[in-house]
Amino acid sequence: MEPVVSLVAIVAAYLVGSLSFAVIVSRIMGLADPRSYGSGNPGATNVLRSGNKAAAVLTLAFDALKGYVPVVLALVYGPRFGLGEFTIAFVALAAFVGHLWPVFFGFRGGKGVATAAGAMLALNPWLGLATLATWVIIAAFFRYSSLASIVAAFFAPFYQLLIWGAEPALAAIVPMCLLLVWRHEANIRKLIAGKESRLGQKPGPVPAAAHGATAHRKHSKHQKGH
Repeated sequence: MEPVVSLVAIVAAYLVGSLSFAVIVSRIMGLADPRSYGSGNPGATNVLRSGNKAAAVLTLAFDALKGYVPVVLALVYGPRFGLGEFTIAFVALAAFVGHLWPVFFGFRGGKGVATAAGAMLALNPWLGLATLATWVIIAAFFRYSSLASIVAAFFAPFYQLLIWGAEPALAAIVPMCLLLVWRHEANIRKLIAGKESRLGQKPGPVPAAAHGATAHRKHSKHQKGH
């Protein structure tokens, strides 16, 4: 029974992770598909390029929650079904992998920073906070979100090993961090070339699709007025 429950928990976490909230939130708020402009990455940073800060904040929050909630549920309810620490670690990894390769969205996912942060906070709150603090410090000094994410991902496994030891959580933390760095390959090239965008820079122009949606709404209101 335990292997079946473990498999169900891991698959369920992957399906939750596959909910691409950058796309979902953008559709609900009448914005262009974030995969169609900017970096093409369905994440909060790219959604911000639409000029809609509320959509970006909602995307960030929900992406973090989809990494956090499955792990918390596994931690709370897992023991009664015999789920061990390694299974819980794989639940965290599955939610993260779902974000990277979402089955509901053609396997075109984001880089997974927010989802990884949520999963780490659930696995080890102190590790999650230490990793988040690293991100904030690097971002504050250098003003590069991508650089902050890469550095935080690099240090997270070492924090775990040096402070908390080789716990089963490492089975999720190490592959998540390696995948995070790999997903930032294009950003690394831009950083080396000096072409990476800094935090706080004015967002790019709103995509044509978004302009079209806005124009359509204005036209509809104009017709109603007549």
